[in-house]
Parts: sequence; C-alpha cells; structure tokens
Amino acid sequence: MEKLRVSDACIGCGLCVAQNEKYFEFNDEGFSKVKQEDVEENDKEELLNIVESCPAQAITIEEEK
Repeated sequence: MEKLRVSDACIGCGLCVAQNEKYFEFNDEGFSKVKQEDVEENDKEELLNIVESCPAQAITIEEEK
C-alpha cells in the first residue's frame, strides 16, 4: 500500500487542503498535514496531480516499507 506524506518543507499555502479535504488538513501551526495516509487506488490520480501542484514540493506518495 502506498502512503501519503507531507514534509517539513510545507509553506502552508493550503492548495492541497482546498483540493482534497479527505486526505489533507491544517495542523495547529497552519501547515498542511496528512489526514488519511493510506492512498486508495481510485484517488491516486487526483493525489498525483496535487503532488505535482504543490509549490514547495512537500507532498509525496511512497511505497509502504
């Protein structure tokens, strides 16, 4: 299963949260964090688009180790 991650590089622009509240939310400091880390296959294409659109390149999808 693939896992969604948001790194410390996040600048808190909110683009990911605005595009998908199922997977992303804001933490107490106003930065994005993962709400649901397990990537569902039917959501993967949308999430890949969000990964590409992140201005800080802070979002990744990784294979579970």
